[in-house]
Amino acid sequence: MSAKVEDKPQDMVTIEVNGQEIQAPKGSMIIEATDAHGVDVPRFCYHKKLPIAANCRMCLVEVEKAPKPLPACATPVAEGMKIYTDSPRAVAAQRGVMEFLLINHPLDCPICDQGGECELQDVSMGYGRGVSRFSERKRVVDDENLGPLIATEMTRCIHCTRCVRFLDHIAGKRELGGMNRGEYTEISTFVEGGVHSELSGNIIDLCPVGALTNKPFRFKARAWELLAHPSVAPHDAVGSNVHLHHRRGEIMRVVPRENELVNETWIADRDRFSHQGVYSEDRLDRPMVRVDGELRPCEWEEALDRAVTLLRDVAAKHGADQLGTLVGPTSTAEEMYLLNRLTRGLGSPNIDHRLRDGDCSDQAEAPAFPWLGQPISALEDVQAALLVGSYLRHEQPILNHRLRKATKAGARVSVINNRRYDFNYDLVEEILAGPSAQIAELAAVLQAVVTEKGGKLPEGVDALYREKPQAHHQAIAQQLVEAERATILLGNQAAANPRAALLRALASALAEQTGAVLGVLPEAANSVGGWLAGAVPHREAGGDAADNVGLHAREMLAQPRQGYLLYNVEPELDCWDGRQAAAALTAAQAVVAFSSWLTPELAREADVVLPIAAFGETSGTFVNLEGRWQSFPGIGRPVGEARPGWRVLRVLGNLLELDGFEYESSEEILRELQARVGEVTPSAAYPWVAPEPVSPRSEGLERASATPIYAVDPLVRRSAPLQQTRHAVAAEAWLAPATASRLGVEEGGRIRLGEDSVELPVRVSDEIAEGTVWVPAALRDSAALGPMNGELDVAGH
Repeated sequence: MSAKVEDKPQDMVTIEVNGQEIQAPKGSMIIEATDAHGVDVPRFCYHKKLPIAANCRMCLVEVEKAPKPLPACATPVAEGMKIYTDSPRAVAAQRGVMEFLLINHPLDCPICDQGGECELQDVSMGYGRGVSRFSERKRVVDDENLGPLIATEMTRCIHCTRCVRFLDHIAGKRELGGMNRGEYTEISTFVEGGVHSELSGNIIDLCPVGALTNKPFRFKARAWELLAHPSVAPHDAVGSNVHLHHRRGEIMRVVPRENELVNETWIADRDRFSHQGVYSEDRLDRPMVRVDGELRPCEWEEALDRAVTLLRDVAAKHGADQLGTLVGPTSTAEEMYLLNRLTRGLGSPNIDHRLRDGDCSDQAEAPAFPWLGQPISALEDVQAALLVGSYLRHEQPILNHRLRKATKAGARVSVINNRRYDFNYDLVEEILAGPSAQIAELAAVLQAVVTEKGGKLPEGVDALYREKPQAHHQAIAQQLVEAERATILLGNQAAANPRAALLRALASALAEQTGAVLGVLPEAANSVGGWLAGAVPHREAGGDAADNVGLHAREMLAQPRQGYLLYNVEPELDCWDGRQAAAALTAAQAVVAFSSWLTPELAREADVVLPIAAFGETSGTFVNLEGRWQSFPGIGRPVGEARPGWRVLRVLGNLLELDGFEYESSEEILRELQARVGEVTPSAAYPWVAPEPVSPRSEGLERASATPIYAVDPLVRRSAPLQQTRHAVAAEAWLAPATASRLGVEEGGRIRLGEDSVELPVRVSDEIAEGTVWVPAALRDSAALGPMNGELDVAGH
């Protein structure tokens, strides 16, 4: 007698589907097994990323020995199970469900925006009746006002609850729910509150019918009129994969492109709706030069000749080091590489894309690029996390989603921030501290770790926090030490700290002591690419140290240059000190700007403005925060006479008689850049240098700030639908109650701040750290305040 040898893993079972024997993971659902083997089972409520609801019943299948058809989405597979998805019994059940679903569904397909890509249409063609047997009156449901992004036709709703489950389990806030019972069931908001999640647009994709549709896109085009092309989201450093849908070269909408390693199947609303800014009213469609004090349209040849003349004159009269190049971090790697070669070809080492960085003093010893320290997907598995200077939910929404998944599995998250933010998961510890105080708080956590597990403090840490670590410091230290998989994440607000280098060094030391992974989160879509392409003053493309180290962005504005080359940047809104940026441009002899839009500031200060292609109109490459290179084509037709930026830079380089600007395509530039970069070993280790003690803060106010989610770059600032959401904040002065009382101001009052006496409305909240005034950055009404973080005088109230 011989035993049967199993040739399958122990966690697999053998089942039979329509007479074919297959293997499936033990405990998985029938629908997962059939999907994996290409067997079609109709469904509406099921989605592989959402909890199972089994309430549409469309996926009923026949299972041998079961008394009635079973829902494939909610029935686990078992050894020896025999399943029939297309048997007469299964098909009859599916047809019956379809008939019930259509009883109250309106026959308005010709005017429905979902027409042509509607799951109900597709499934009804296979399982619906030719003529309805239902002759009674159909029900009608009032529409919901969900906000400026999502249009509703709730009479079409089939109650699949995909939207409800997404907002509850993925977005982290239950903003929709089922009301009433039976035929009177409605999907509605709570007290007409609307839907405000930064991921809310995903329910448009999830809705299998035309109940929830893209409001800005509504009635603009039919699905069959559109062509889809792959692209990469141009805002945060995750690099979410998207499809751009266009009609005859006009970008009509953006939808997610599945990439399990990056964004799974989701994208943030910022990535979905920002394309509306491509065609804003101030879009620049012709080159312009300044004539008799005014910018006037001209031909490309005249504009380029003027740019060449201005750049050469500055270099000849004042020296090449009087030229400075400021690069927007959402520019492509190819554009940044050409800008590096062009700037250094003119003899200037002054180039930088780190426009909102508050401190670059550690740049010489810094790693090759700011790095997450781990794959994006690894965030789901961490057991403890410490966020420093980060509202991750708005800075990198997809990263925050990954971390939220970890919290649902038991991960403990703590934060050190300048205000209390609305995270969509519970925090273990939340320390409120102004920018200068954050250094002491992080030093206290490091001291608590050394006390907890032994070891030696880096030199000078004891001087940063002279008291005994408190209970909350000890709690954070304990969670980092005890976790097998822990991470420390430094966000955008940490990068904007005036002593950001010390924060990075402290975080690096803390990670070394605890075994945690340090992640330094880059701000923008191609911040990493800027480092690799040489758009920094101290390194060449590929990361080699530059022979001649130039000025970084803050220095270029604090020590004004005679000439500036601006690329895809609006300095008064995109720089760390908007007031200083405006003053530097005013004092400059020559300003040459490459831009997709004409701002009032450019109209006032620029001598030449060259129109370049915007998002979707040019090919290029972004490098995300895990070092992943992602290229995309240009599919939109540039507006007017705008041209892809790399083409304009190529021509300008030739006119300046610089060597090596004979490129025929952006792919050729990319190949050259990648050859120079080679194999870069990423690192998140920042060397420790004994710091000077932090001087006690004066009794005055300290400004703290963050860049609002819909103000991070020129494109998103021009998206009208996003600017109508509640996340498009106004410039207001937020104060803690004790601080407001000391200053003698109250909620709804006015206060004048800074050297220019900028007057702002007052908001009083216990969400703000005492001694600070929190004013959002990147807004025109707050740009004149000066630095994003630092001492700020009160001029009156």
